[in-house]
Amino acid sequence: MRRIRYILFITILTVFFGSVKAQCTMKNTAFKGGEKLAYNLYFNWKFVWVNAGTAAMTTTQTTYNGQQAFKASLTTSGNKRADNLFLMRDTLLTYVTTDLAPLYYRKGAVEGKRYTVDEVWYSYPKGNCNIKQQRLHKDGTKQLRNYVPNSCVYDMMSIFLRARSFDLGNWTVGKVVNFQIADGKNTNPAQVKYCGKKVIKGDNNVKYNCLELSYTEKERGKWREIARFFVTDDANHVPIRLDMYLKFGSAKAFITSMSGMRNEVKSIVK
Repeated sequence: MRRIRYILFITILTVFFGSVKAQCTMKNTAFKGGEKLAYNLYFNWKFVWVNAGTAAMTTTQTTYNGQQAFKASLTTSGNKRADNLFLMRDTLLTYVTTDLAPLYYRKGAVEGKRYTVDEVWYSYPKGNCNIKQQRLHKDGTKQLRNYVPNSCVYDMMSIFLRARSFDLGNWTVGKVVNFQIADGKNTNPAQVKYCGKKVIKGDNNVKYNCLELSYTEKERGKWREIARFFVTDDANHVPIRLDMYLKFGSAKAFITSMSGMRNEVKSIVK
C-alpha cells in the first residue's frame, strides 16, 4: 500500500515534467482555486480485483507567509475491506507561489503500524533553490537534512501543480524526460516515457482522449517500470487512469469526478 501511494502521488503527478531548469517559477495555465479531483482505487488480491479505497485532491487560492499562493491537499483512504489487509490513512499538503515555485510540503502517512511525517521547506536565496527536509517517526525521532541542489527540486504535490502547465503538443512517441523529487529525507531520480494516445473510460462512465505515459525509477542502480498512466489530452492534463506494477501484485486507479476546472475539458469522447 505504501508503494501504491508513492506511485499514485508521485508518478501520475510528475508525468509532465520535462528537463529541470534553474528558473523555479512558471506560468500556470492548467488549474485554478476550487478544483476538485476524486478517484477509486483497486487492488489485484489473489487474482481478484478489489475496490480498496478512494483518493481526493482539492486546490484553493490562499496566502503563505504573507504572499499569494495556491494550497493543494490530497488524501487517500482505504475502505473496511482494504483495512483488513492493510491500514492506510495518508494526507498530503503543499503550498506553491501563484507562479508555481514550491514553498512547503507535508505528508502524514499511517501505513499499517508505521507512522511518519515528511516535511520540506523551500527558500530561494539569490535565486537559488535551497531545501530543508525532515522526517518524523512514530517514536518521536527525527531525520534532518539541509540540501543545496544544483537545480530546482520539487515534491510529489508541487510537481503535479507545475507539470500540468507543460505543453505536450510537441512530444513524440519514445520521448524520455528526467527529474528529481524530494521527500522528508532524500531526493530521487525518475523518468517518464511518452507512449502515444488512447481512449480511456473513467469510473464516472465518461470516455476521454488520453496521453499514455510510462513511469520508471532507479532502484539499486537499475531502472524499473513502476506504472502506466493516462492523462487527458487537453489543457487540464488530468490523470484519468493508472496501472501500477507493485512488488506484491498490481493496482489501478480510475477517476470518479472532476470539478472547478480552469479550462474546458475538450478530451471527452462524444
